[in-house]
Formats: sequence, structure tokens, C-alpha cells
Amino acid sequence: MLRRKAKVKFADAGRWLFTAEALEQATAAAVAAHRAHRLAGRAVHDVTCSVGTELAALVGRADGVVGSDVDEVRVAMARHNVGGDGSSVLLCRADALAPVTRGTTVVADPARRSGGRRTFDPRDYTPALDDLLDVYADRDLVVKCAPGIDFDQVRRLGFDGEIEVTSLGGGVREACLWSPGLTTRGVTRRATILDRAEEITDAEADDCPVAAPGRWIVDPDGAVVRAGLVRHYGARHGLWQLDPAIAYLSGDELPTGVRGFEVIAEFGLAERALRRELSARDVGALEILVRGVSVDPDELRTRLRLRGSARLSLVITRIGAGSASRTVVYLCRPSR
Repeated sequence: MLRRKAKVKFADAGRWLFTAEALEQATAAAVAAHRAHRLAGRAVHDVTCSVGTELAALVGRADGVVGSDVDEVRVAMARHNVGGDGSSVLLCRADALAPVTRGTTVVADPARRSGGRRTFDPRDYTPALDDLLDVYADRDLVVKCAPGIDFDQVRRLGFDGEIEVTSLGGGVREACLWSPGLTTRGVTRRATILDRAEEITDAEADDCPVAAPGRWIVDPDGAVVRAGLVRHYGARHGLWQLDPAIAYLSGDELPTGVRGFEVIAEFGLAERALRRELSARDVGALEILVRGVSVDPDELRTRLRLRGSARLSLVITRIGAGSASRTVVYLCRPSR
């Protein structure tokens, strides 16, 4: 059963050993490969190796791989999964907070569940993030975290390196902390979009103007939004914002490989008028995107009583602030 579930993360899941909890937290193979690429040529110690998903990606890229975990069953599973015969990966049972190597770059993926419930405070991770930062303060350190981690809290804990947010398959997969010795000078935030092999950082220009919509509206990848790099992304691709506080971008041309929404008409949020317009256009399938406005897409779609065969999109957003703010609805044709 676990091997069947693992197919969404691993191409060769049929040969792996898992526990349910280990599989749930396991890094998808493509994300682990990206991290291993950044660590190429280094000696790496995964101090929370679990069943070995990060180790498998590091083999052949890193210059020496060590894996350890406090759970001896998971160490045994990792030995099976990565072929840890002593030649490619050295494996041992050890506490992540009691270092057993010197001179290695440390990778940690602390557990983010306690008693079956997800924990959101990084001080409640196992091992706790503040403890990891303290124990490995003099080492190059990489820590995989939940994508929703509070960036400000991480800084308050003393972390002063890069926070990388990674997306795959249209979804944000993780936030990863890279200590200063592992990143480019001046970079504190990075968005990595693995589907398009694109990275953007806060060291790039962010001169992104605000203007009325052009031909296309673009909903940036979640990694860009989560990393706070919407303006940087817009500047790179010649786009502009519809509102300085909203993540939608617009332009007259779409960036290569990016899905966009071609603007057909603009409305206020008046459901009766929307219903008439959609009926006149024979719309039966309607994608609804919302930012900055309290609208439930599923409930609105039901109230619009769609009956046709055409497929269009609605982009609903807020323009302006305070008493000058207004809700705007753009009827669009998706690029794909």
C-alpha cells in the first residue's frame, strides 16, 4: 500500500521500504535531486536520514555521504533503500543533536508532527529548529521546513542565511534553510520552480510598476508568492502588478511556458450581471481565481448556475486600499 502511495514521489517506489509516517514526510525525488545538485562535490551528512530519500539523491553527486537517524528501524530501511554497504553511504544510529562527523555539510529534515498532529512552531519540530541552529552554528547547514513556516520567526531564532521555497507539479513543496556558506552573497530569499527549471532571488531587480491589466493576467507560481518575490518575478518578465498589495501580474505577452488568462471583459462583483454574461457566452465550466477578496469559488460557481459548454475563467481581486478599494472581476480565456 505504501509503495503504491509512494509512486507520486518516486519513480522506483516498488523496491523501497517505508513506514507511513516516513513516507508522508519524505521529500519527492525531484526536490531531493535539486537539493543534492546544490550540494554537489561536498561531503554531506544527513542527520535525520529516515528511510533514505535524501541519501539516494546525494549518491553520485556528493563527495561522500553519511546518514544517521535516532530510529534504528529507519536506519535499517535506509540501508536497504540506498544500498548502504559501506562503499556509497555510511549509515549509523545517532541523535541529530549529538554530532558524529566533522567537516561535513549537515542536512536535517526535522519531524513536523507530534502526537499525530502537525506542528507549526519550528521550536516544536523534532529536533527543534533552534536546537539545530545552535548545535551546528559553526557548520554549513541545510534544514528542510514546512512551506508555511514563519520567515520572521526563523530570523528571530538567529538564522541569517537563505530561505528557498520550492514548487513542483504546481504546488509548493517546502521551504529550505541554507546557511550563509551555502548561498550567494546578498541572497536571503529564493523561489525555485522545478517544472520550469527557473529560480529567482531577492538579489534581482524588483522595479515592477502598477497599472491596469494588459492582454494577459498571470497568477505567479506559489513558490514566487510564498517567497515574497512577485515584484522581482514581474521585473524579470516585463510584467506589472494590478495592485501593489496583490500577487496578480499582467502583461501583453506571456513568459515562455507560463499559463495565463487573456482578458475578455471586466465587471464588478454583481452576480446577476455575471450570470447573464456567462449565459450569453454559453459557459459551462468556469475556473475561479480569487485574491484579496472574501469569495468562496465553489459557492459562487454554484450560484452562477452554469449550463453551457464553453470553458472560461474568472479572476476576482481587490484594486485599491481603504475606502477607495473595489472588487473587480475579469472574465478571461485561459491560455491552456
